[in-house]
Amino acid sequence: MKNWLFVIGAGIIEILWVFGLKQSTSVLEWGGTIVLIILSFYLVMHASKNLPVATVYAVFTGIGTAGTVTVGMLFLDEPFSWLKIMFIFLLLVGVLGLKLVTGEKEAA
Repeated sequence: MKNWLFVIGAGIIEILWVFGLKQSTSVLEWGGTIVLIILSFYLVMHASKNLPVATVYAVFTGIGTAGTVTVGMLFLDEPFSWLKIMFIFLLLVGVLGLKLVTGEKEAA
């Protein structure tokens, strides 16, 4: 369970650093964006030690994609579309399905 929390946390942090790439204008802001990138990939690498890497990456990018599109529509005046919402929902169903069928590796 702890490893899945790392994956979810990394996905949420990915949403933040993606917007950091778009919004950063100063050295401090770029520094914060770089720290978020490093942190998100550290969490993904840590979770991949005990979970299948393909599933971890799919869940990580699914959370990042769905979150980035949603935040963009809500806060950055990106166009709203019911079709986007439907595809985000479909993406999240796939990510949840992967999580449900994937277990953690047995401890050696």
